Amino acid sequence: MRYGLAMTSVMLVAFLVPLGLLARSLAAERALTGARQDAQQVAMFTGVVAQDPSRLQATLLAVNGGARRTSVFLPDGSVVGAQASRSPSVDLATLGRALTARVDGGVEVLLPVGGPAGTAVVRTFVPDALLTAGVMRAWSVLALVGVVLLVVTAFAGDRIAARLSRSVRDLADVAERLGSGDLGARVAPSGPAEIVSVGAVLNGLGDRVAGLLADERELVADLSHRLRTPITALRLDVDLLADPGERARVGAHVDGLVVAVDTVIHAARTHDPRQPAACDAAEVVRARATFWGVLAVHQGRPLTVDVPPGPTPVDVGAAELGAALDVLVDNVLRHTPTGTALALTVHRGPGVVVVAVADAGPGLADGALTQRGRSGTGSTGLGVDVAQRTAERAGGRLEVGPGLEGRGARFALVLPSALTHS
Repeated sequence: MRYGLAMTSVMLVAFLVPLGLLARSLAAERALTGARQDAQQVAMFTGVVAQDPSRLQATLLAVNGGARRTSVFLPDGSVVGAQASRSPSVDLATLGRALTARVDGGVEVLLPVGGPAGTAVVRTFVPDALLTAGVMRAWSVLALVGVVLLVVTAFAGDRIAARLSRSVRDLADVAERLGSGDLGARVAPSGPAEIVSVGAVLNGLGDRVAGLLADERELVADLSHRLRTPITALRLDVDLLADPGERARVGAHVDGLVVAVDTVIHAARTHDPRQPAACDAAEVVRARATFWGVLAVHQGRPLTVDVPPGPTPVDVGAAELGAALDVLVDNVLRHTPTGTALALTVHRGPGVVVVAVADAGPGLADGALTQRGRSGTGSTGLGVDVAQRTAERAGGRLEVGPGLEGRGARFALVLPSALTHS
């Protein structure tokens, strides 16, 4: 910005200073041209002054009506017209040479006129004020034009620089957000074509990175979900071991494997910028019930699904809600006896939707939920913190209470209804 103003100032000076000098030169030339015309007009009657002196007097009166003063130095030494002293330039002009000379207070224009009695000299005096008439006004106009041009240039440069810097700042902000992990950040390209091109490339880069991460999450989550069926079958086989010590040892290993799978699913589903912010809770419950129904039948567990008709939108993504339901159902399968009934329910409340997993097992041990990730007896198990964090991120909560028929446990995700927010 400063460089641009400096260059503009230099260009204005280089343009306006010669114009100012030209204005002064034109004013002086205009005044001298008028003086020469006056001198030539008087010179026509100077040569015949002896025959008609009145004509010369009348002409002098006519030309001396303005700021210029014209005098005639006759060959006999007398002066006709305006009073004037004889300067060395007048003596030089008597030799027959027309000239312009500088004197105190102005310039004198000298024109020699030959006649029978000798050479007379017509002198027209131009004062300094007439030589510079109009110059100050011209300079003022030029200075005003220069100031206006400088102000306009500064304003236009500031607007252009502000637009450019704003576009660059937007790019920097989005790049910083992308670098910090906000893969949903995008820039609205604006400004010069080069900045717009960089913005489009940055948006494309963000889309590409988000797509790759989403694909990776989907792959990990899909593999993790596929592991649940063989893990559950493995747990059933563990229960068939005759040695209690061996059964407990292998069962602990299976529980550790389940924790690892739950952690992978949770990490894969969390903070995905492309994941929808809302879903239909009833649809998700139906889908997960279909998935777990096969194992429930295999274990002889009655599975009840109760969802209301129509959509029940909640402020949580389908993948996150599905992962939370998976860990809750898996807890029932792991920590209740074979044949224990379970139910998946959805019902609407004032501004909320409650998604619950309940069982008819032995229930929760005292303090079973005081520590996240710790398994107690009964229906509680590892990974319940996944469900609790899912509810809390959505602005809801996880409630724990009695299960089916007053027995067992019931884990209820109380989630904000998306209809309330919209």
